[in-house]
This record gives sequence, C-alpha cells and structure tokens, in this order.
Amino acid sequence: EKVTLVVDGTRFAVNPQIFTAHPDTMLGRMFGPGREYNFTRPNEKGEYEIAEGISSAVFRTVLDYYKTGIINCPDGISIPDLRDTCDYLCINFDFNTIKCQDLSALLHELSNDGAHKQFDSYLEELILPIMVDSARKGERECHIVVLTDEDTVDWDEDHPPPMGEEYSAFLYSSKLYRFFKYIENRDVAKAVLKERGLKNIRIGIEGYPTCKEKVKRRPGGRSEVIYNYVQRPFIQMSWEKEEGKSRHVDFQCVRSKSLTNLVTVGDDVSEEHEMLMHHPPQVDELDRL
Repeated sequence: EKVTLVVDGTRFAVNPQIFTAHPDTMLGRMFGPGREYNFTRPNEKGEYEIAEGISSAVFRTVLDYYKTGIINCPDGISIPDLRDTCDYLCINFDFNTIKCQDLSALLHELSNDGAHKQFDSYLEELILPIMVDSARKGERECHIVVLTDEDTVDWDEDHPPPMGEEYSAFLYSSKLYRFFKYIENRDVAKAVLKERGLKNIRIGIEGYPTCKEKVKRRPGGRSEVIYNYVQRPFIQMSWEKEEGKSRHVDFQCVRSKSLTNLVTVGDDVSEEHEMLMHHPPQVDELDRL
C-alpha cells in the first residue's frame, strides 16, 4: 500500500508504514491505527494535501527521518525552515536528529530551546513573586532591575536617586544577569512573556544607581547626591487589559453655546446671530481642557 502526499504542489508516493513506526509524530498519528478517525481526509483524487506553507524541498529532506531516524540537511536548506517543519510535524529537533554542515545555525536553534526552558524557570522562581507583590499593591505594571549577587544598593533616604529609580524593583541574581547579557536570550524572554499574556514588554540594559559617590553643596544650603551607576539588565511589563480605558478621564459634559453648535440648529442662527455679536459665546469646558 502506498499513499500520495501533496506538499507545495509536489506529490510524494510513500508507504504509510514508515510513518506508523513513529507514532508520536503528526504523520504517524494520521496513518496509525486510528486512521479512520483522522480529520485529514483524501481529496477527490485520493491524495492527502498536507503541510500547507512548507516547501517541497524541506519536506523531502524531513522524509529521511521516517526512513533512517536522522535528517541530513543539505546545503540550500535553511535551518530555521527545517526547524519550523519539524515543529509542525512533531519531530524532535535536537543534535541526535539533525545533521548539517552549518553548526552555527543548528546550535543557535538549540540555544533558543535552552533559553526558553531556562527563562521559564527564572520567571516562576525570581520574577513572578515580584510581579505578584506589585499587583497586590494595586500596580498595573512592573519594572525590575537585575543586579549581580555582588552588587550593593545604598541610597540616601533624604536624597534618593532622580528619574524615578526609587519606584523600580530589583532582584539579586548573577545567573539571570548573565542570561540577559545576550540579545538573543532577551528576544526569547520577550517571546515567553508575550506567550504568558503580558503586554508593553521591554527588556534591555540601563544604568542603575547602586550607592552614593559624593555629596555636592548647592548655593542656599541645598545638597545634591551624586550616585554611582552600573549597567544592568531590566525587565518592564504590564498586565493591564483595558489599556486605553484606564488612561481615559471622563469629564462632565457641558452643553456648548458657541457659534459652531448653533450653526447646526439651522433657522435659529439668524435670530440669535445679533445677540452673539454683542455677547461673546461661552467657552466650553472641554474645549478649554
């Protein structure tokens, strides 16, 4: 028995037994024992149209997995495209499965997997407790600075740092600090936070005041504290659902007596026009605002 698969306009005649040997993959489930219950049905020609959006060249390469258990990626096949195809077909993408010449691209994809798992752990253990504490205070967003285990924060109570740093939360974690050194890891972290439903996500590097360096005396007896700043990663995110409405302020509506509104009245304009010339129209409160 052979079945015909249509991918990107190309037909592949394949023995379905090679798929059933891998029951955890999408094609293994399609042509396995529960084949008659599958949602994918053949077309009028008896062919199966699958893998929409996947090129035939990449699919031909992936078919090697069902025959040998290994995918030998030839030159000209993009590793990200191969990764997307493996994810779509539920094929495990790792160094035991993929063999290719471009080790940089392969290791980049594996690093993304590792970073995703690692940040999931950091999010649950380190970041989420701070977010929950902010939410309990009625906040709708959170700004967290990541410090190393060796950093010390010593602020003058009477003269805190400028620019609102006193409203930032911070955590000590050299592991998370090293994680955020890489731009790629920050991109993965943004994707994870977006998957978890957060909004207005910003992750980057900024200067953070750790301790006061010196105190300057200004004329009039006013003192100014100069702080020592270090470059540290920060995370900012929001969990506000009604973003537009939360920033809208409703004012009481006051009926305007300006000429603009009187024009819409029609015939009354001519009768009241003379009155308006001697008595300037009142300014609408909303217009003033």
